Amino acid sequence: MPTGRLAKWQILLTEFDIVYVTRMAVKSLALADHLDENPVDDEYYPKSTYFPEEEVNSVEAISKDTHAWKMFFDGAVNAKGVGIGAILISPTSHHYPTTARLRFFCTNNAAEYEACIMGMNIAIDQNVEELLIMGDSDLFSRQAQGEWKTRDVKLIPYSQHVEDLGKRFKSIEFRYIPRCHNKLADAFATLASMLPYPGNAYIDPLEIQIQEMHSHCNTVEVEPNIQPWYHDMKRFLKN
Repeated sequence: MPTGRLAKWQILLTEFDIVYVTRMAVKSLALADHLDENPVDDEYYPKSTYFPEEEVNSVEAISKDTHAWKMFFDGAVNAKGVGIGAILISPTSHHYPTTARLRFFCTNNAAEYEACIMGMNIAIDQNVEELLIMGDSDLFSRQAQGEWKTRDVKLIPYSQHVEDLGKRFKSIEFRYIPRCHNKLADAFATLASMLPYPGNAYIDPLEIQIQEMHSHCNTVEVEPNIQPWYHDMKRFLKN
């Protein structure tokens, strides 16, 4: 049904010899014309559209090695600036997040390399031997794994530096993950890119608290009564 301005113009056009007809979708007409011009014969068999376990969108294999560390990284380039973020996760699920704001221009792919290198340096400082690196850049993952050759002259030094850092680990693996699974690193990178950083300012590390109840439930008002908390019970027992 027409709504808004479309309905207003339809009412105004009723005084003229103009008939308003809703236009049909072009795709549906093309499909109907194609089926009309190509009728099926007796040898036609409908295609089976059944797909087993179609509710499963993705399957990720989780390594059973408890000694491997995980690292998520991401870069953000927007009108406010360039930010990178990386999160190092220990086998005991202890998180080590870090962010940085880049005061030089770089492309999205260069920001991804900067974020990964920052996270790898943190892992080296933590004496990590086995590391699983996960990011949402398919280009970076394939170049780091050696599947694609790095041709961009601006990314060749980054690629070589990542390769040199990887030699300092006992085992290292690069894996591509969808953006929806990399939200925390993306949030840190976006936050670093958008916040202004004066030269002499210091920002404390970000601390996230967990609240189990509403804020108003934690409010306790002090009563003016100076009697101890057991005063009413004591008076009740006396009576």
